[in-house]
Amino acid sequence: MATTGAATQAPPVVSGTTDLPAKSGSSLGSNTGATLAGNFQTFLTLLTTQLQNQNPLDPLDTNQFTQQLVQFAGVEQQLKTNDQLTSLIAMQQTAQSTQALGFVGKTAVVDGSTAALTKSQAVWDVSLAKPANVTLTVTNGAGQTVFSNTYPVDAGDNQPFVWDGKGNDGVQWPDGKYTLTATTTDVDGKTTGVPTRLQGTVSSVDLTQSPPLLTINGQTYTVSQVKAIVG
Repeated sequence: MATTGAATQAPPVVSGTTDLPAKSGSSLGSNTGATLAGNFQTFLTLLTTQLQNQNPLDPLDTNQFTQQLVQFAGVEQQLKTNDQLTSLIAMQQTAQSTQALGFVGKTAVVDGSTAALTKSQAVWDVSLAKPANVTLTVTNGAGQTVFSNTYPVDAGDNQPFVWDGKGNDGVQWPDGKYTLTATTTDVDGKTTGVPTRLQGTVSSVDLTQSPPLLTINGQTYTVSQVKAIVG
């Protein structure tokens, strides 16, 4: 905006449409937010000065004045919204950390098929919508089948299968990571995979990550990956 006439020369005024800092994307970074805040204060200072020095016989156009106030009011509202979003994110991260810490020492169930055989014991869970005969096959890290058997399993979630580390030939396999594959076969001979889950004690929580990471049986998981707490 500009003034005309009168001997008093008005200082230049920051335009509401030309001097806003350019920023690609839909979000405002912290540097842009600070720049917008500075421009807003500068605009108010220059506007006040202009109003004090305008020509009474040729005052500032009312429509232009209103448009600029509305535009900069919108910028101020956006800055406040960004601050509130930052606060909400911080609160959410704090809640996630508190929830994660509460899992330490608990036995958690997570999706997965590879479990650690420790002290000759590995535990998986299987879930079935209806009773069926389930073939459980355990393989080692090299993909070699070390154990396989078929069991009748009732319907329900998180039904544990505990393997003692012994192969079909009775040989004790060493501690390490083993993978369980569970399948069912219908009357037509069609094989269907059965979801498997892992059980393990939450030994620690890494709060430096976002979201926090839980350590279960030497592997890390987010809180959202925990399907159940069983003990």
